[in-house]
Amino acid sequence: MKKISELDLKELGAYISTHLKKCGIDVILTGGSCVSIYSENRYVSMDLDFVEKSYTKRKDLVRCLSRIDFYEENRYFKHSETDYVIEFPPGPLSVGGEPIEDIIKLHTDTGDMRIISPTECVKDRLASYYFWNDMQCFEQAILVAKFNEININEVKRWSVKEGEEEKYEIFQRKLKCEIEGNNYDIL
Repeated sequence: MKKISELDLKELGAYISTHLKKCGIDVILTGGSCVSIYSENRYVSMDLDFVEKSYTKRKDLVRCLSRIDFYEENRYFKHSETDYVIEFPPGPLSVGGEPIEDIIKLHTDTGDMRIISPTECVKDRLASYYFWNDMQCFEQAILVAKFNEININEVKRWSVKEGEEEKYEIFQRKLKCEIEGNNYDIL
């Protein structure tokens, strides 16, 4: 296997996920690191957000990750050979008022990793745009949707259910313009 310092985000995520699984800790990758993976690093995230499928005591996470030389600092886990950090946001894994159930499995030379699907990633990013007007997350949703096959009908259904049909229409117009190569000012 490569050195930790040589692993890209996807390889590192799969390595960590596989190691955690050996310790009986089942995790799913979410957040900005999914955007990095789905955008082929057009957006760069330096943290890996893993949500546990079931609750694990913090001391068990510390013990498991220390076996591969990660140490806890504040709420993050760090390694001396990489700038990437690991975080475990609280579950359950959800977006808006719904649980995330569309999970895919990625295989790399360093192991396997479960990750939210591109459609769920778009919904996750849009949630920050819808609820907190986070324009960076809006742009991340566009990136993921532009470079991946997503279920746009599911994104619309969820958006309407969340009461955000107007902002969804802005997203859809911007995405259409991005795909067609047109400039579009959302304001």
